[in-house]
Parts: sequence; structure tokens; C-alpha cells
Amino acid sequence: MYSDFKIYVADLKAYNNGKLHGVWIDAMADDIQDQINDMLKLSPEDFAEEWAIHDYEGFGNVSLSEYQGIESVREIACFLYEYDEFGAALLDHFCDDIEDAKKAAEDGYHGCYDSLEDYAQTITEDTTEIPSHLQYYIDYERLARDMEMNGDVFTIETGYRKVYVFSNY
Repeated sequence: MYSDFKIYVADLKAYNNGKLHGVWIDAMADDIQDQINDMLKLSPEDFAEEWAIHDYEGFGNVSLSEYQGIESVREIACFLYEYDEFGAALLDHFCDDIEDAKKAAEDGYHGCYDSLEDYAQTITEDTTEIPSHLQYYIDYERLARDMEMNGDVFTIETGYRKVYVFSNY
């Protein structure tokens, strides 16, 4: 499997001895540890055992640490792949807590709208029969503001007229 999410894993023994030795690895691969072990076996230094992530690509504004666990890296890459439109922003919203981000994406996602006001209008019209003589008196902008201020929803904006709406529970 090839993905746009890659990590550069360096051999620390070689690195500490002034030699660059490492490999770029698909962060969504099932055999990351095997690829790291193969890289260490080919080390220019004897008995190389330690490694670190020295670079990464495709993770947007998500930060990976040098000693991030392999399963964590894979889980983040898979999450970003699945929710490419808003995944990185959602992780940022939850301070890189992958479990909270997954819960919001799976259970609290309401869709993408031009604005929170559009969401408020859509949900109101889908759940309430509004008499035609009153429909022009509803202030959806204030309704949306109240939804957000009350903590019912939060939004993530990824571009012009791209507002992703999530439940805040």
C-alpha cells in the first residue's frame, strides 16, 4: 500500500557517529517495525538497535515526536487518510488526542456547510414545520451563534465556505 503519509526513520547509532542512515516508510503500512528492523540490519555501525523519526510528510499541521510510537503514527496516518478534509484540523482542535478526534468524526459529525448559519437553517427546516408566513422572520444567524455559544456544536473551517459542524458532546 502506498500513501502520502511517510516517516523518515533514522538509525541513531549511525547518526550519533556522524553517518546518515535511514529509510522513508509508508506510515500506513502494516510492517513498519519490520522495515525499521531491516534498515537497522543494514546499518554502517555494528549492533544498531535504536531509531528515531527524523522527518515526516503528509501529516499537515499534526506534529509527530521523534520517539512517537509506531502504532500511534499509523493510527494518526489512517485517521488523516479517512478524514482528509478536516482530520488534521480536528486533531488540532483536540490537542492531538486521537480518541476524542475519532469520537467527534464518527459520532458528532453533522456535515459540511457554507456557514454555521446554513447548518442552523437546514436543521431547523428539516425538523420543524415552519408556517410560510413566519419563515422570513427567523434569524438563523443568531440561532447559529446561540448553538455555538451554548456549547451545542463546534465548527472547523478549512477554507472559504467550508465549515464542518460537530456536536460538542
